[in-house]
Order: sequence, then C-alpha cells, then structure tokens
Amino acid sequence: MRRTSGADMTAPGGLGRIQWALAGLLLAVLALWLASMPFAGVPMEAFSLRPPSLQGTGLLAMAVMSVAMVLANRPGAFEPWLGGLDKMYRLHKWLGISALGLAVAHWLWVEVPKWAVALGWLVRPPRVRAALPEQPLLRQFHELRGVAETVGEWAFYALVVLLALSLLKRFPYRRFFQTHRLLPVVYLALVFHAVVLMQDSHWSEPVGIVMALLMAAGSVAALRVLFGSVGRSRQAVAVVDSLSTHPGAGVLEVAVRLKSRWPGHRAGQFAFVRFDAGEGAHPFTITSPWTGDGRMVFLIKGLGDYTRALPSLLKAGDLLRVEGPYGQFNFAGRQARQIWVGGGIGITPFIARLQQLALQPDGKQVDLFYATAHADEAAFGLLRDAAQAAGVQLHLNVDATHGRLTAERIRAAVPEWRSADVWFCGPAGFGRQLRIDLQAAGLSGVDFHQELFEMR
Repeated sequence: MRRTSGADMTAPGGLGRIQWALAGLLLAVLALWLASMPFAGVPMEAFSLRPPSLQGTGLLAMAVMSVAMVLANRPGAFEPWLGGLDKMYRLHKWLGISALGLAVAHWLWVEVPKWAVALGWLVRPPRVRAALPEQPLLRQFHELRGVAETVGEWAFYALVVLLALSLLKRFPYRRFFQTHRLLPVVYLALVFHAVVLMQDSHWSEPVGIVMALLMAAGSVAALRVLFGSVGRSRQAVAVVDSLSTHPGAGVLEVAVRLKSRWPGHRAGQFAFVRFDAGEGAHPFTITSPWTGDGRMVFLIKGLGDYTRALPSLLKAGDLLRVEGPYGQFNFAGRQARQIWVGGGIGITPFIARLQQLALQPDGKQVDLFYATAHADEAAFGLLRDAAQAAGVQLHLNVDATHGRLTAERIRAAVPEWRSADVWFCGPAGFGRQLRIDLQAAGLSGVDFHQELFEMR
C-alpha cells in the first residue's frame, strides 16, 4: 500500500534531526555571510541595507535549494542519519518551503525600494559606477550582470509557480511529477544568476567557498535529475506474476518476479514502483519478506485516480521497474518488547514483518494493534493466521464497533508499555495524538517510531 503522512514538524526521532539539519544549514550560511559582510557603520536606510540584504537572502536561498536538489537524488548515505527516505523527503519539502520564502524576501528587496521611489516615499541616491575588477573572470561576471538579473527574475517567477503547485495536494500527481522535473532547469538558471551576481570579495572568503561547493553539488544533482539518472543503480526490472483483489479493503495485491539483480530488503522497507513511465514512480511498501527467490508482493490501495485504475490496467506478464529498497522502519528498537500500531493502509509494513518473524523469530514480545474503519473478516482471518504463525499478539480495533483506538486502550492492553518500542504507521494525525498521549504518560520519545513518508 502507499504510505501516508502529514506535515508534522514536531514528531520524534528522524524529525528532530530534520529540524537540526534545516536550522543548522541556515545558521551556518547566515553566520558565514555575517562574518564576511559586517553591518557596522552601514546607515539604517533602505538603499544602504539593500545590497547586503540581497546578498544574504540570495545566499541562503541558494544554499537550501542546493541541498534540496542533492536530496532529490535520494542519496542512500543520508538515510541512516536522517532516519529513512521518508524523513529525507520531509527535509526536502521544508527546504523547498524555506527556499520559497527566502526567494520572495530576495525579490522584495529588489522591488520594494523601486516602488517606494515611484511613490515618492524614498529618494534614490546617485548611482556610483564601480570600477571593473582586474581579474578576468570577475570582469566577465560584471559584463554579464544585466543578463543574470533578467534570467534570475524569470527563474524566480517560475520557481514560485512550480513550488506552489507542488504544495497543492489537489494538483494531480501525474502533473506534479511532470512539472517538478522542470525545477532542475530553474535551479541551474538561478545558479548562473547567483554566480554572476555574488559579491566579488565573497569568492576568496569562507562563505564563497562553501557556496561554490553547495552549488556545484546541486548542479551535478540537477543534471542527474534531468538525464534520468536518479536511483538508476538501485533499479530492477520485474514482471507481474499474479494479481488478486481484496474488495472489502479496496486493495489490489500485486505479486512480481524480479528479472534482474535485487540487493534484498528488510521488512518495513518500501520501493518506488513504476508501472507507467508517463505517471512516474509511486512508493509502495514491500509486503513480503526477502527470501532470495526473486519474488515480492505489493498491496496497493486505491487512493487516487491512478491507483484506483490499476486493477483494470495491470495484467499478468506486464513489465515494471522497481527501485529500492528504501526506508529505516526496520523494527530495530532498543527494547525487548514492541508495540505495533497500524492504522488503515498502514498495516502493510507489519504484514511483511509478521511473515519474516514466522521464518526467523527474534525473541521479542510483540503486540500488534490494527485500527480500521470497517470490519473485513477475510482480511482479519489472514492477519490472525499471520500473527499466530509469528507468535504476535493481535488486537483488532474496528472504529464502527469499538470506537477510535486510543493510547489509553493500548496501555490497558499492554501493562508493560513503558518498556516497549512503539512502531506506528498510518494517518499522521492518529500517530501524532498517540505519540503525545504516550509520551505524556511516560514513554520515552526515542522509543516512538513513526512513518512520515509522502511524495509531496
């Protein structure tokens, strides 16, 4: 099934690292800029503050855009530190939002003083034409400044439109996939703008060296996106082996057989699956353990137009592309007891783990709570059998019959809950409330693990 989550920036674990990473990047670049451009002696009026403010907002915007572009390449080295690709994409999203805000601030420093002069509120000081630098490359940059300003202005407008569309949940995923691929072009245009217009003295200072490295890494990453190289080394070709439906749950079960190399995966991980090149890849949990036989299963719930149409579009023998595995939702907690909570479609990583435990028990005591809106006896029967084979205590909660599953019910069912790792996958609001309630009652924040994956 596809993963779901919300935009919560307060969840534990990986999200704490996201906050540190975002704040650390902004503060580091801000400190370098302030060190290179002290404000001592600068008059506190618009046209005196304008040049350093343009440099500062521009540097910060380019820094966060560069890191966002690198993360768009799904670098596996960052996964363990950030807590998984789901957390990496959350950081990518907030870097994009930060870039949007900083780019708007940069544009306002360009335009607002002009508007104030036109309205008679400010008087523009006389222009002083600076002498061209002796260094040939810097002299060339000065000659290109007019072009760079025009390129930057139009790239800014494109950036605002594309980032705004990416944040609109109602904007169709297919269109999001298509329009988001234009961002590397916009980014490269903004790199040209930034390189040409960066203050000359910055290039020999730490801030210029850091920005050069960031923009070089971002440019390479942008070119990889444009040439379709992202994730290529982690892709495998597969063929649809069989299809079956679970009408009560609105789920399509797709069993595939790999035709090329796959490194194996752990229960709880996911893969990007591309059934249709025009639609792009969607993330789905791998709901079967890896046994080395080249087979894997995906449970896909119809959440949008495309996934709802898959039962009529797919057939046995169809080729598809699988990329992965990704994710750190790996059940590797520090406690000897675990509590799993699956909400609706969030049951999928637990299904894979149940099958793995049936083959390789780990000795931990596990209670699995499955919360769903409506009863599906066929699905419940399969889940009971899998839990029994894995030695896991299953707790079924049907909202229509039992009411919503709460932290209080979990604590009552598992008296030793304080000494357990809690693993949650499901609706973000549900997980957030469980986390708040359990931590308020005494659960350590590091023992609550939550999936936060969303593509946009």
